[in-house]
Amino acid sequence: MGWIYLICAILLEISGTVSMKLSEGLTKTLPTVLIFLFYGLSLSLLTLALKTIPVSIAYAIWSGIGTALIAFVGLTYFQESFDFLKWIGIFLIITGVVLINLKGAAH
Repeated sequence: MGWIYLICAILLEISGTVSMKLSEGLTKTLPTVLIFLFYGLSLSLLTLALKTIPVSIAYAIWSGIGTALIAFVGLTYFQESFDFLKWIGIFLIITGVVLINLKGAAH
């Protein structure tokens, strides 16, 4: 069940970050309210995930996958520019998450 909580926490974290962009600096009411709702739910589910997943693994996945996915959302939905260095950065984030998980699986 911890992995389901973690996946949902990631999706809610992405929703909260998209809401930040849509709030236009906290000037739009609905996206501003959604920021706090989505992040509150995300952190609550992350907390539940930590009951069965080690914090080092769960947080690395939550932050790393969330970062990679929000970069993809920025590229596709918000038409943000993406250059070679950004792709390398995303690759390194994903590589880091994989390495942390491999180390965690070895114990």
